[in-house]
Amino acid sequence: MSKVLVAGGVAALLSGCELLPEHAMLGTEPEETPEAAECSLQPTFADEACLLPNWVAFGLASQRGDNEWRNQAVTEVESAAGRSEAERELARAVALAWGSEREWREAATIYQEYTAAAPEDLQPLLRYWRNELEGRRSLAGHRDNARGQLANLQRENAELSEKLEALTAIEQNMNLRQQSP
Repeated sequence: MSKVLVAGGVAALLSGCELLPEHAMLGTEPEETPEAAECSLQPTFADEACLLPNWVAFGLASQRGDNEWRNQAVTEVESAAGRSEAERELARAVALAWGSEREWREAATIYQEYTAAAPEDLQPLLRYWRNELEGRRSLAGHRDNARGQLANLQRENAELSEKLEALTAIEQNMNLRQQSP
């Protein structure tokens, strides 16, 4: 049995791109399957066939949407009946993750708290989104630090310029005194 698995693994490695779907090589979008067409945009934990497509579609819509769309989505998610707290909170986190930087912090906290309550198939996607969000938060922090350093350097530069002007004025006065008889 193990020889068959090893042979299959070697064959898969050697076949390379031939095993990839055609759209992956050509950069085209795959045609929508009937199952995907039946999936809704509302992310839930209920339908295993639509679990990932629904969450990915909701995440993309949140990323592409504006603040008004995200606020509406959060309102709809919070008022949805028959959903678990983890389902509502994680959907809220997906929407908040593309909002303001203040909302990023809240989304990261929600991801951390509720990811383990999601179905196992969904957890890697949620962890990926949380890591991506943490990366954006880190970059924003670096940007804010750089802005602070720039402001300090600009203030220091202005102070040094004033001192240089004062020293230049003193030097000019000294030169004028030396030239006077």
